[in-house]
Amino acid sequence: MELNFKSYGEGEPVIILHGLFGMLDNWQSFSKKLAEDFQVIAVDQRDHGKSPHTKEFNYEILAIDLNSFLEWQNISKAHFLGHSMGGKTLLQFSKNFPDLIKKMIVVDMGIKSYPGGHEQIIEAMQTAPIVSAMSRKEIDMHLAKTIKQDSVRLFLMKNLKRDVENGGFQWKMNLDLLSESYQNILSAIEFEGSVDVDTMFVQGLKSTYIEDSDIKQIQSIFTHSKVVSIDAGHWIHAERPIELLDVCKLFFK
Repeated sequence: MELNFKSYGEGEPVIILHGLFGMLDNWQSFSKKLAEDFQVIAVDQRDHGKSPHTKEFNYEILAIDLNSFLEWQNISKAHFLGHSMGGKTLLQFSKNFPDLIKKMIVVDMGIKSYPGGHEQIIEAMQTAPIVSAMSRKEIDMHLAKTIKQDSVRLFLMKNLKRDVENGGFQWKMNLDLLSESYQNILSAIEFEGSVDVDTMFVQGLKSTYIEDSDIKQIQSIFTHSKVVSIDAGHWIHAERPIELLDVCKLFFK
């Protein structure tokens, strides 16, 4: 499978993976800044953005996709940065393909399983009148009945594209498959032993994705890891881009 990607800059390669319902465009500004020192390759994971829609979605497959992407691009080893679901893809990748990683950064995602919280968002998106809607505003008004935060709706609405052939709109993501696979996405990555990869976990202090009680477990598995905290919520790259950029550059160098 040929995943959609964009490349910026020159130097040692850094692969960036977005989170659930995201796409590489969410990381464009950050990628361009990081590309002042590295070759940055931002990737749309399967069933997201402009990458192919498939029939199966789990972390084992996402890790295989990433390995295939490196082979396709003739990259023998790289740095990696993954946010949220993209971070968990990297956790699985580090378990299966540790020798392909120079260093990796996992942004606000732990090893554990998570209780969910996207169910209402998924339902709102699935019931949105995207086929009949004449404007984005119609869809936004539907989503607003359930999703009160403007920033969350703006993030989701970036997934809309015009259906040129039939009129109306389409979701860029494979929404039905992601809904069916939601429990897989929430699941923990199971490790049988330790992982010898130089890793940094970035914790959002206003987020609950990495809690202080998780750090002992993380560092017992990732024996060459450290945890850096940034005063932000889950969307650290949007809330504190300069701080995240600084810690990434320092760590990868």
